[in-house]
Amino acid sequence: MLKIRLKRFGRKKQPSYRIIVIDSRKPRDGRAIEEIGFYNPITNQSQINLAKARKRINEGAQATEKVQQIINQLEKQN
Repeated sequence: MLKIRLKRFGRKKQPSYRIIVIDSRKPRDGRAIEEIGFYNPITNQSQINLAKARKRINEGAQATEKVQQIINQLEKQN
């Protein structure tokens, strides 16, 4: 099963995340199938390609709770 989840990168105590599509059995920082956006919790900035996210969800991928919150927040802005 595919998951849409966060992949951590950035310096120690200054996290940033990429929003990725990945097999649910892979580790958090494993090789992604596709990168569809990013999220920075320090500045609370996020950007995601909503078309790609919706396409993957329609194909059966499941978004984690945080990613779903980000998607909902961006949809409200548009």
